[in-house]
Amino acid sequence: MNVLRSLVFYLVFYTGSIFYTSGSLLVLPFSAPAFRRVVRGWSQFHRVCARALLGIRIRIEGEPPSGPAFYAIKHESFFEAIDTPALFLHPAVFAKEELFSIPLWGPSARAYGLVPVARDQGPKALRAMIAAAKERVARGQPLVLFPEGTRVPHGTEPKLQSGFAGLYKLLGLPVIPVAVNSGPLYHRRWKRSGVVTYRFGEPVPPGLPREEAEARVHAAINALNR
Repeated sequence: MNVLRSLVFYLVFYTGSIFYTSGSLLVLPFSAPAFRRVVRGWSQFHRVCARALLGIRIRIEGEPPSGPAFYAIKHESFFEAIDTPALFLHPAVFAKEELFSIPLWGPSARAYGLVPVARDQGPKALRAMIAAAKERVARGQPLVLFPEGTRVPHGTEPKLQSGFAGLYKLLGLPVIPVAVNSGPLYHRRWKRSGVVTYRFGEPVPPGLPREEAEARVHAAINALNR
């Protein structure tokens, strides 16, 4: 049953994604709000496919605060990356620069306001990333980062990437850690039914020493591992 469900999901979701990404670029020259609605619609379409075809439901524990914030999210699968525009209203997500070269998706992501992360390219790249992030905050967008840098298996607790500390220090925003446990259900070829939980942790205020801030965020995003 998992195999059949997964095959149908791949067919329906990824075929539909072609239409959503193409449609977003078609409406972009005429209406930025309509463009953002199409992107959010794509993410909500993924939720519908996950629920109806895979039997995956979403549970949210805690609530994100009002006002500008910097969200640090556990990254176990593509689920939370695709779900971000549905979870937040017009988020500015830090994403690996190479993802922007994907046909259709890349131009759409750049126009939506995602922030490219150029790894190992020195202080100049970091300054450009900070400037882009501050511009998104000025627009009222929440910032979203996967501080582990890549997807990690459920139950593992790698250190946060060094870039997190730089962003935390220079942005001066509270960090909201978010635990998620999508890996056992979604990070596999043949996906399983069940519940994916998001747990919003206590805000980590700006201005703390690096070690303390990283320790608090690390513990909170791994809360669902235990």
